[in-house]
Amino acid sequence: MRAAPPPLAGGTSGAEALRPLLDTVLDALHDGARARGGPLPPGGPEAVAARVAALGAVLPEHGTDPHEALRTLVHAVAEGAADPAHPLCAAHLHTPPLALAVAADLAASALNPSMDSWDQAPAASALEAEVTAALAAEVYPAAGRPDALVTTGGTESNQLALLLARERHGRVRTVVGANAHHSFHRAAWLLGLPEPVTVPTPDGTLDPAALAGALKGLDGPVLVAATAGTTDEGLIDPIPALADVCAAHGAELHVDAAYGGPVLFSRTHRHLLDGLDRARTVTVDLHKLGWQPAAAGLLAVRDAADLNVLGHTADYLNADDDTEAGLPDLLGRSLRTTRRPDVLKTAVTLRALGRAGLGALVDACMERAQDLADLVEKSPGLQLRARPTLTTVLFRPVTAAEPTDGATVAEPTDGATSAEPTDGATSTDEDLAAIRRTLLAEGHAVLGRAGADGRLWLKATLLNPHATPGDLARLITLVEGSTHR
Repeated sequence: MRAAPPPLAGGTSGAEALRPLLDTVLDALHDGARARGGPLPPGGPEAVAARVAALGAVLPEHGTDPHEALRTLVHAVAEGAADPAHPLCAAHLHTPPLALAVAADLAASALNPSMDSWDQAPAASALEAEVTAALAAEVYPAAGRPDALVTTGGTESNQLALLLARERHGRVRTVVGANAHHSFHRAAWLLGLPEPVTVPTPDGTLDPAALAGALKGLDGPVLVAATAGTTDEGLIDPIPALADVCAAHGAELHVDAAYGGPVLFSRTHRHLLDGLDRARTVTVDLHKLGWQPAAAGLLAVRDAADLNVLGHTADYLNADDDTEAGLPDLLGRSLRTTRRPDVLKTAVTLRALGRAGLGALVDACMERAQDLADLVEKSPGLQLRARPTLTTVLFRPVTAAEPTDGATVAEPTDGATSAEPTDGATSTDEDLAAIRRTLLAEGHAVLGRAGADGRLWLKATLLNPHATPGDLARLITLVEGSTHR
């Protein structure tokens, strides 16, 4: 007799099928995190890979059972995770998601709407329209008809911004600062556009005078990409002045605010984004300073008409007669076809916390960054790169000798064990990179790395609103201890 198929997550019986499985998952998450005991597993890549391999066959001939599979694999992944909810896991723009957003994401997975036709996602598509309109209005409060698209993050949003510019003008040139995200270069390649003109940013931000000089030598339509929250240092380009330069030279402005965009929720700090509404398009990620599970990206546009070029017809999804009869056409809302209802978790977060609640989380993380900068400045063995603008802090041991004769030191790649210094320079960046890898191998802390000023710096990206000054002091102690080994 054929066995009954496993239960499904949806329908009236889905919740009861999920309930005991969720108990198993939650227990495994708890036990795995406790077994890990820190921000990431100790031992490095080989030790982690060995523990995963020891779990046995990934695809056995005959399965175990749902609870065993969940308990074993969820525990293993939790024990072997780099946990952004741990206050000493502070390397990347990788946020610890809010519990309520994760709970909403569970509902999205259980219902599994596909956001490519209205008959697959009736309520989810209506909710997405409401949420994107509200978030577009945050970016463009005085615009007549702004809109926003849900994306997988900054890379897709930046690519869409270039695509829209190309469709408006044909062969458009892109101008970026050296501080810009790498996705602009990849997007230009994918779209068959010329390699972006890169303007040096020796001070970390795009200088308006340097931009004006670069624009003088360019013919034809130009899109300038500014940054509000650089990946390495969390810096914000001078948006109002850059918008003035663009207006004077007939160029369009895009702002990559994937990192800094949610600062709009903060009454205290939103002035840092003055002039953002002068950009024609803006990238925002809510899986950074929005505490959403990935992915939760947006591309906001000042004029919804700019999105018309994305229109596309597939008869089985948006036949003309269905559209004329009033069924919403969703294919023009993304370059993807099947896509998750990522808007649900965001909608739940916005409703539960409101603008003030999200702003308070932004403020808390920015305060922690200032606290860490204070601790670095007070430590005789550490040097602070600069006071933080957002939540990123760069620092390094002062015992490391400086490059000589104006030479710079090449930044070693993450897998490297050494870096070749340029002529006349010391190899102290190698020691700093080794400090980071030592902390990783021991499972004590997760710090990033960034090149600035011709040197390598340790990078702490503070996105955990629950982090305390005591946690930050512990981080400083660990770095100082690794420095003196």
